[in-house]
Amino acid sequence: MDEAGITFRYKDYRRDGAERYQTMTLASAEFIRRFLLHVLPRGFHRIRHYGLLASATRKDNITRIRALLGVPQPVVQETPTGETTKEPWCHCPCCGGTMVIIEILARSIQPRAPPPAQGSAGIWVS
Repeated sequence: MDEAGITFRYKDYRRDGAERYQTMTLASAEFIRRFLLHVLPRGFHRIRHYGLLASATRKDNITRIRALLGVPQPVVQETPTGETTKEPWCHCPCCGGTMVIIEILARSIQPRAPPPAQGSAGIWVS
């Protein structure tokens, strides 16, 4: 650390041999900015994804897993124009999982009112 900035060593994984370890000098504000990109807020944990779902062949892996387990393919319906589409109401927009309909509310039915207020002595007031 000096007037020019902060000098540190880093490892460039794309290179081999002596070129792998290099030094870099950054202004102190830029060094702190880059360093803080690696600091997570309190209560958060860093997770590195690896395994069958991490690579670029994720879709192929999932298809093969479904075939080996005998799981049916996701429901895909064909539209009159010949395009295939998934029903928007039956799949979660976040994870793609199948959603289960618990209850359908009709437009004419109003939701149930909240319970009446409780009196000061613990007696229900109507």
